[in-house]
Amino acid sequence: MRTLLAVFVGAGLALPAVAPATLDPIPTLDPGDATPSCPDKPCYALGRTTGYQAKIGTNRGLYTVQKDGVLVSWTLKLAKPTQKQIDFFDKSLGGESQAAIAVLRTGNKLHARLIAQGEVQKLEPYFGQTVEFALQKSIPVKKGWVIGVTVPTWAPALAAGLGGDTSWRASRKKGTCDDSQTQTAQAVNQVGQYYCLYRTARIVYSARIISTP
Repeated sequence: MRTLLAVFVGAGLALPAVAPATLDPIPTLDPGDATPSCPDKPCYALGRTTGYQAKIGTNRGLYTVQKDGVLVSWTLKLAKPTQKQIDFFDKSLGGESQAAIAVLRTGNKLHARLIAQGEVQKLEPYFGQTVEFALQKSIPVKKGWVIGVTVPTWAPALAAGLGGDTSWRASRKKGTCDDSQTQTAQAVNQVGQYYCLYRTARIVYSARIISTP
């Protein structure tokens, strides 16, 4: 994209150059590859929650928006669970695999408000693939907000067995971190507490933001 500088000699008016918009990836740095666990045993999946990646190795804030802009698409890397594993998760976590991109504004004491959310997507047709979903309507985002994922049922997009310095947070309160049956996926404009930190695991997702010029 070129920057256009227009000079109006007769009027003696010069318009300054305008910084171009950029396509900014989330995470903000390439954190290396990770493979979701299924169909390995045990097969791990995100279940009935909203979550975001807190840390990957020594890097924090990789899913924090760096510039004001609009969120235009998001990506999930999905495992390929067996039919037996699919049937188990469908039965125990409320139905077929689904997820949506989530935009969070974090606050004090590990609380966060769900500012906006993309369309909920059915994931089973894409098992075993990395799939990018373009949003039907882009979502305005502000610097400092965090990009996460809402999973109303379950999603095989969790890499496990990583280092202890890699972790993600879920919208669950103290004392409920082992409970994946209770629905804790946030609704838009709802405030949740992200007390539960899960180490050695990574949600394998990303997003694209077009910054505001």
